Amino acid sequence: MMDSYVLRFLRASLAWLAAGVSLGVAMAVHPAWVIYRTAHLHMLLLGFVVMMISGVAYHVMPRFTATPLHSPRLANWHFIMSNCGLALLASGFIVRNHDVSVAAWLLGLGGTLSAAGAYSLAFNLWRTLDGAKVTPSIPVRPARPLRVVSQ
Repeated sequence: MMDSYVLRFLRASLAWLAAGVSLGVAMAVHPAWVIYRTAHLHMLLLGFVVMMISGVAYHVMPRFTATPLHSPRLANWHFIMSNCGLALLASGFIVRNHDVSVAAWLLGLGGTLSAAGAYSLAFNLWRTLDGAKVTPSIPVRPARPLRVVSQ
């Protein structure tokens, strides 16, 4: 069974993939649109790749550590911050080519929200790892020397 925040991350990842690929196709069809490549790259890297990694990590890490996620509530906030931040960031990269003053605000706020989302992922997973039960290593006894039997 998948937690709701995991499903949201995975779906958002696929939506950002579609948006990023669509912008890439538009740039291929209209070469003048190559000025939007920074938005295209962020949609694919932060949108598709990082959202997919986040969703998979939130699903897998608690199972690998046999402990619940430190804070599902923080995972939900991470989802909101990262997606809103990326939408503002991508918009800022697009608008920057036309109106620099508005773009600075969009990029600043979007970058801050995106970074806060990344920090929350790292913190949440770190604390989940802290709660993991660590089994001590089994000490390995040195091998006994072989006895040579002569005939």
